[in-house]
Amino acid sequence: MEWFDKLFKRQPKNSKYAPMLNGFTPIFTQFGTNIYASDVVQQALKCIVDEMKKLNPTHIRFNGADPIPVKGNIQNVLDNPNDLMTTSEFLEKIVWLLLLNYNAFIIPTYYTWNEQAKDESGNWITVEKRRYESFYPINPNQVDFLEDASGQLFVKFWFSDGQTTTLPYDDVIHIKYNYSVNEYMGGGPTGQPDHQALLQTLELNHQLLEGVAKAMKASYAVNGVVKINTLLDDGKTEEALRELEAKLNNSESGCLALDLKSDFTALPHTSAIVDENTLKFIDDKILRNFGVPLKILQGDYSQDTYNAFYQKTLEPIIKSISQSFTKKIFSRRERSFGNRIELYPKELIFLSVDQTIKMIDLLAPTGAMLENEKRTALGLRPLPELEGKRYMSLNWIDANNAAQYQVGKDDVNVDIVDKTDEEV
Repeated sequence: MEWFDKLFKRQPKNSKYAPMLNGFTPIFTQFGTNIYASDVVQQALKCIVDEMKKLNPTHIRFNGADPIPVKGNIQNVLDNPNDLMTTSEFLEKIVWLLLLNYNAFIIPTYYTWNEQAKDESGNWITVEKRRYESFYPINPNQVDFLEDASGQLFVKFWFSDGQTTTLPYDDVIHIKYNYSVNEYMGGGPTGQPDHQALLQTLELNHQLLEGVAKAMKASYAVNGVVKINTLLDDGKTEEALRELEAKLNNSESGCLALDLKSDFTALPHTSAIVDENTLKFIDDKILRNFGVPLKILQGDYSQDTYNAFYQKTLEPIIKSISQSFTKKIFSRRERSFGNRIELYPKELIFLSVDQTIKMIDLLAPTGAMLENEKRTALGLRPLPELEGKRYMSLNWIDANNAAQYQVGKDDVNVDIVDKTDEEV
C-alpha cells in the first residue's frame, strides 16, 4: 500500500544503539500470547478496550483554564485517522496493542513547510509547520533504538514480512504501559510484559477446569453394578454382561427385565465440582491483574463500581494516550500556547436518569449545553429546529463586575433581569 511505502526509510548514517543505564542493548521483541489463551484474560482486556473505544479525541487549546475546541487539520485526522479505520477502531487497535505488548506505536504521516513567526520576545523566526494526513498504529516484531553521531534518537521497526523502517523517535507516537525499569519501553527490564506471577494463577485455573472435566467424565463412565448370584468363569461372566448390555440398548421403555440369577444396582450420576468460592477467588485473582472487577465483567455493576473501574483502570490509560499524542503532534512552541489532545469520556460516564437531569439543571442555566445536547443526554433524538440553539439564564453577572454592581454603578454591563419571585 502507498501509505505503508512511506514508512520505510533508510537508517541514518553512522548510527549506533542508544545507551541504556542497565547495560542492555535496546533491542526489543514484542511479547507472545501465552496468557491470552485464557478466556478470563481475554474477557478482562475486552472490557477495557470496549470502554476505551467510546472516547472522543479532541484538539483543544487552553486559554488559561478554559479549554477551547479547535477545528482544523488535526481534528479532521482525529475524526478520520486513516483510510482503514474509524476513530473507534483506531482507539480499539491502539488499546489492544498496548495491553498485549505494553507498548503501542503510532506513525503519523504528514508534509511540512516553513513559515515566519514571532517568538516570545517579538523577534521573527522560521517555524516548521506540519499538516497531518493520517495516523497508523503498527505492530512490529522487533524494535531497536538507535542514536546517530549528533545524539538524535531513532527507532527501527522490524515487521513480520522482513521489512524494516527507521524513523526519528520524535516522529513516533509511543504509548507505554507499566513503564518502570526500562528506559525506552513499557513492561519489564527487557521491554516486554512480565506475566510470570499471572501465569502461575492461570495454570492453577487451568488445572481446576481440567479436574472438573475429568471428574464429570469419570462419573458417567460406570452406570451401575450387576451382581450375578452364581459362580461363573470369566468367559461366562463376560457373556452375561454382554447380554445385559444388549437388553439395556434394546429397551425402549427404560425398564430392564432380570431373572433371579442377577441383581442390578444403579449408580447415581454425580460429579465433583469445585465450590463456587474457590472459582470466584481464582477469577478475582486473575482480574485484579487488569483492574477489572468481576461485576464489570458480568455487566452487573453499580455507578460506584463503574466509577472505581474508571478511575483505577481507564483514567491512567486515557492520560497516557492523551499526553503521548500531545507530546509528539505539537512542537514545544505549540504546546506553550496551550495546544493539547484530550480524550473526553462523555459516553463512559455512568449516570442514572436522575443524575443526568441534575447535570442538565446545573449546566443549562450557564449556557454550557446546546438544546440538542440536553435531548441526547436523555436518550431523545436531536431535533433539526433546535440546531445550534443554546439558552441561558439572565440571572447572572460577570464576577469581575460584581463589586461595582453592588455599589450601584450605572456603567456596569449586568445580565440580571427577570428575577423569580423568590429572588425579589
